[in-house]
Amino acid sequence: MTAPDTHRFDTARIRHLGRQPYTPVWQEMQAFTEQRRQHRCADELWFVEHDPVFTQGTNGRAEHVLVAGDIPVVQTDRGGQVTYHGPGQVTAYVLADLSNLNMGVRSLVTALENAMVATLAGYRIQAHPRRDAPGVYVDDAKIGSIGLRVRHGLSYHGIALNVDMDLAPFSRINPCGYKGLRMTQIRDLVSGVDCQQVIAQLQCEICRALGLTESAPVQTRF
Repeated sequence: MTAPDTHRFDTARIRHLGRQPYTPVWQEMQAFTEQRRQHRCADELWFVEHDPVFTQGTNGRAEHVLVAGDIPVVQTDRGGQVTYHGPGQVTAYVLADLSNLNMGVRSLVTALENAMVATLAGYRIQAHPRRDAPGVYVDDAKIGSIGLRVRHGLSYHGIALNVDMDLAPFSRINPCGYKGLRMTQIRDLVSGVDCQQVIAQLQCEICRALGLTESAPVQTRF
């Protein structure tokens, strides 16, 4: 009998996708996750800025989209309610094998929230998670969102950190299902913010929180 493969992949493969439409990246996440069910491989972190889009989670309710207007609404398979993605927001997709990380879903959520808090601390921004409303907040304004899908112990989707973006589209929805929830971003709290610097810091903090080593990033387009 062949012994089970207990090898742990300690290095995360880092992919920088640039600016991309939402749906092709989502489809690639699904395909990658399905493939690795058959062939174990290293965990991956994908960093991307999306074209403007509202995404509805599996628990999303139509009434939380107030006025979509010219921004498309995509029904996706992550957890949670509706949110907005757009240029100037850093989205990090976490394609992880929870058995490789020795984590459960709750501990993964906590680790990713802590990674955002640590990234913001590097900009002298004091942020915190909330147990009753997943994500990361500065006072009562939300700056970082989280929405995951976990199937067969494999995660995809991830987190979104508002850096230097147009926040107006958030007024067209009830963000994450919360009426009147204020949104904020790094640019409104400190000057001279750069998305690429935030990506570099965030990928370091995610790897630290997950106990992984970073690979050299590769530039990828789908």
